[in-house]
Amino acid sequence: MRILIAEDDQVLADGLLRTLRRGGYAVDAVASGSEADAALADHAFDLVILDLGLPKLHGLEVLRKLRARGNATPVLILTAADSVEQRVKGLDLGADDYMAKPFALAELEARVRALTRRGLGSASNVIHHGPLAFDATGRVAYLNDQLVELSSRELSLLEVLLQRAGRLVSKEQLVERLCEWGDEVSNNAIEVYIHRLRKKIEQGPVRIATVRGLGYCLEKIAS
Repeated sequence: MRILIAEDDQVLADGLLRTLRRGGYAVDAVASGSEADAALADHAFDLVILDLGLPKLHGLEVLRKLRARGNATPVLILTAADSVEQRVKGLDLGADDYMAKPFALAELEARVRALTRRGLGSASNVIHHGPLAFDATGRVAYLNDQLVELSSRELSLLEVLLQRAGRLVSKEQLVERLCEWGDEVSNNAIEVYIHRLRKKIEQGPVRIATVRGLGYCLEKIAS
């Protein structure tokens, strides 16, 4: 799950980065509206946390341009406590939620979970695929109701595959969803993570199928 933070308050941005990365998310941050617009035009994200008072390009304009490109990525806007008018404009332009500063990080995490669930069309934090389950809140996986010991990277990989279960996911898409800017994760490294994950979850009717040269697909084996 990859998140973009667009916030020019460095202290707040650093706090959000630490909190969300501890939660298992891949997080990138920019400090201006122009950087946010460029990042959203060039990369795929699962959620945007967007401050409205950004330099160079106002947050509302970033949001307007995002929706004008037909991009439906969930957007959580951050505003000053007294900026009701801007909150209304943001929601009218297609924002999914807002938080007024200052706010509790625990509440922001809960809203992030809610918005990412909404983006997947789910009402639950738990994703199921046959006997396999992933709890996005606790960042744990279960197979046949038994806890599966996975590394942070393996959990993130499993989450992406579960979100797209039954559909092909290319190596490039996995790198895009799992890695922050500056991460050096090659296609060969993805193969290693897939191999490790297979050894831990391919018991019973669940497998990660390889489509040579194209990518991977999490599927259930017919009994």
